[in-house]
Amino acid sequence: MTRWLDPQPIDIPASFADLNLPPLLAQTLLRRGISRPEEAEAFLHPEKTPSTPFPEIEQAADLIHLAIRNRQRIGVWGDFDVDGQTATALLVQTLRAIGADVTYYIPIRGKESHGVHIESLKSFLDGGVNLLLTCDTGITAHTAIEYANSRGVDVVVTDHHDLDETLPNAKAIINPKLLPADHPLANLAGVGVAYKLAEALLIENRKSEIENLLDLVALGLIADVALLRGETRTLAQKGIQRLRATTRLGLKIMAELSGASLETLTEETIGFTFAPRLNALGRLSDANPAVELLTTNNPSRVRVLAAQIEGLNAQRRLLTSQVTQAAEAQLRENPALLSEPVIILAHPNWPGGVVGIVANRLVERYHKPALLLTESEDGILRGSARSVEGLHITEAIATQKDLLLGFGGHPMAAGLSLQKENLTAFRRGLGKAVEQQLGSLVREEPTLQIDAWLGLDEISLSLADAIERLAPFGAGNPELTLATRGVTLKSAQEIGKTKEHLRLTVEDEAGHTQSLLWWGGAGEELPAAGAKFDIAYSLRASAYRGQRQVSLTFEEYRLAEEKPIEIHKPKLEVRDMRLQPSLLNLQPSTLIWAEGPDRAAGVPRFELRPAEEFSIYTTPPSPADLRRALEIVQPRIVFVFAVAPPAEKPDEFLTHLAGLCKYVLNQRRGKVNLQELAAAMAARESAVRIGLEWLAAGGHLAVSGGDDALVLTRGNGEANQYLQKELYVAVKGILEETAAYRAYFAKADIQRLMEWE
Repeated sequence: MTRWLDPQPIDIPASFADLNLPPLLAQTLLRRGISRPEEAEAFLHPEKTPSTPFPEIEQAADLIHLAIRNRQRIGVWGDFDVDGQTATALLVQTLRAIGADVTYYIPIRGKESHGVHIESLKSFLDGGVNLLLTCDTGITAHTAIEYANSRGVDVVVTDHHDLDETLPNAKAIINPKLLPADHPLANLAGVGVAYKLAEALLIENRKSEIENLLDLVALGLIADVALLRGETRTLAQKGIQRLRATTRLGLKIMAELSGASLETLTEETIGFTFAPRLNALGRLSDANPAVELLTTNNPSRVRVLAAQIEGLNAQRRLLTSQVTQAAEAQLRENPALLSEPVIILAHPNWPGGVVGIVANRLVERYHKPALLLTESEDGILRGSARSVEGLHITEAIATQKDLLLGFGGHPMAAGLSLQKENLTAFRRGLGKAVEQQLGSLVREEPTLQIDAWLGLDEISLSLADAIERLAPFGAGNPELTLATRGVTLKSAQEIGKTKEHLRLTVEDEAGHTQSLLWWGGAGEELPAAGAKFDIAYSLRASAYRGQRQVSLTFEEYRLAEEKPIEIHKPKLEVRDMRLQPSLLNLQPSTLIWAEGPDRAAGVPRFELRPAEEFSIYTTPPSPADLRRALEIVQPRIVFVFAVAPPAEKPDEFLTHLAGLCKYVLNQRRGKVNLQELAAAMAARESAVRIGLEWLAAGGHLAVSGGDDALVLTRGNGEANQYLQKELYVAVKGILEETAAYRAYFAKADIQRLMEWE
C-alpha cells in the first residue's frame, strides 16, 4: 500500500517576485533546493547556459585529426541501447563531416551482450581499422583494448559507465566519472560524452553542424535516464527543441509511422515513442541498422528500416506484457518480496531482451529498486536492475562483486550476471547495500509525494503551460504529481492497438469531469461504481490534430474513507465432477465449455453466453480465462469436470500451431481470429500470439490485423534468429505456467477455484 505525502507548506521569498512565477512553480523550485533567483533563472532557461568544454579532451581530438590527415580508417564501436545507438550515429556523422574514413560496429545482444568482445573486435580490426573509438562502452574493456594495442591500433574510450579499479590502457579516456561530482558535465550519458568530443572536433564556424547533433543527444540522454542536472539538463532541453524541428529523415518517418507529433514533442514522446522502438531493435535484433536510420537521407531505405522497427516494437510490447504479468504473479504469490529493500525476481523462461523494461515498470509501480533475472542456456543468471532517485544501484551491486561474473552500469540502471547458486547470498548482500545507502527509508512503506491538491475545475491549459516551464522532466527532475480528492469513476475505455491502455473519465461532486490516460492500465482493478476515491496524476500540455489541450496521465488512486454499499451476489453452486468425466447426467440446457481435442463436446470460449447451468469440461489454461468465462456466462450452477488436454512442449506446440496456420492459409484465405486459434489448441491467447510472432520471425508467415481479425500470409523466408530465440523462451514460459495451473486445478479446493467475483 502506498502512503501519500501531502506537500509541505513553503513560503515564497520576496526575492522571487521578479521571476513572476505562478505559486506552484515557485514552491516546486524551492522544494527542489533552488532557493536563489539566479539559480531559478538558470533552471528555467538552461538554453542560456554557456557550453562547458570537457577537460583534457584535446588529446582524443588530436589523435582523430592525425588519423584523418594520415588517411587512416577510424572504427567506432558502440552499444545496442538507444544511448549507444545515438552516440555511434553522432560520432559517425561528425567524422564523415570532417573527412574521415569511418566504419562502425554495434554488438548484437543475442550473441554478445554489452561490451567489447575480442572475437568480434578481431574481424572489425581486420577491416583495416587503425584507430578504435568506443562510445557508451569500453571503460572496463581491459583485455580487448590490450588486444587492439597488440595489433598496433590506438584506442580512444568515450564512456560514462562506472570506473573499474584500474583504467584501461587506452591513448585517451573521456568519461564524466573522472570529473568531480559537482562538475556541470558529471551526469552525461554516452551520447553526451560523444557530443562533447564532436564539439572539440568541429571548428567554431561549423556551429550549425554541432547544433544539428542535438536531436540525437536528447534521444540518448532521455532514453538512458540520465540525471537532468548541470549541462545534461541543458543539452536535453536544447535537444528537445532541435527534435521538434529535426531534418533527420529517420526520425521524421518514425514519428509518422507511430503517430507522434514532432512539433509538440516532449521528453515523454522520447520515452514512450522513440526510445522503445529503437531499443526493440537493439534488444530483439541487430542495432547496427539504427545508425543508418539516423544518418541516411535515402527515403526508401528509411521507410524499410522504420517499418521493421515498428514490427519489432509490437513484438517487444507483447513480450513485455507477458513478463510483466508473470512478475506481478510472483509478487502476488509471495508478497514478502515487496518488503525487501530491492525487488529481485528470477525466472528461467523470461526473454532477456525485455527484463530491464519490466524492472522499470516495477520501480514505477512500487517505488522501489527492482532487478529481474533470467536463466540462459549456459545456466547463468543474467539480468537488469533499475533504481530510484537517491540510490546509486551500480555502487550497491558493486559491493557484491565477489558473487558476480560481471556487472556494469550507472546510478539509475545496471546489468549483471552470476551463478544460480549465488542468488540467495546476492539477494541478501544487495539488500544490505541498499539499506546502507537509503537508511531507514528502505524499510518504510512506499510513498507518493503529492506536489499540489487541485479541484478538477482548476485544471487548465494555462496551468499546463506553466508546468511546461519546468520541463524536461526525468531523473533528477521528476514530473509534478498532482491530485484531486473525492472523485467517482464515470467511464473506463480500453484504447491502443492492442487495447493495453485505459482512458478514465472521473467526476467530482460538482459535476466537473476530466479524462486521464492510464498507460498499461487494461486489466487493472478499478474503483467500484459509485465509490469515492482520490486520484493522482501528472499534467502536461499537448496537441491533438493541431489543437493544444490538457493531457492528464494517471499515476495512482486510493479509496476515500467512506466505502460504498456492498451488494452481495448469490453464492455460486459448484459441483465437483473431476473424477466423473461423463456428461450424461447434465441437462440439455447446460452450456458446456470444451476446447482442444474435446471441442466437439461443447462450445469454445468465443461462443460462450449467459446460462443458468455451466459445465467446465476442458481445464481452463489460466485463471484469467476462467474468470472471463464466468463473467460472460454468469451461471447459478457450475459443473467442474476439468479434463486437461495433453501438455505440449514448445516444439510440439509450435508445430501444432504451424499446422493450423497452414489450414487457415489454404482453406480460409488466411483469415482467423486469435480466440479461434487459442480455442482449437486449448491454450492461452498470449501463447498463440507469441507463437504466431515466432513463426513470423522465422520467415514462415506474416501476421497483420488485430486479434479479432488476423490475416495470415506466406512469409518471405527471412529469419531473425535473435527474435525467434526470445519468442521461443516466452512461449516455453507460458506453456509451463499453463501446465502448472492445470495441475493445480486438478487437485485444488473446488470452491476456492471458483472464487472469481
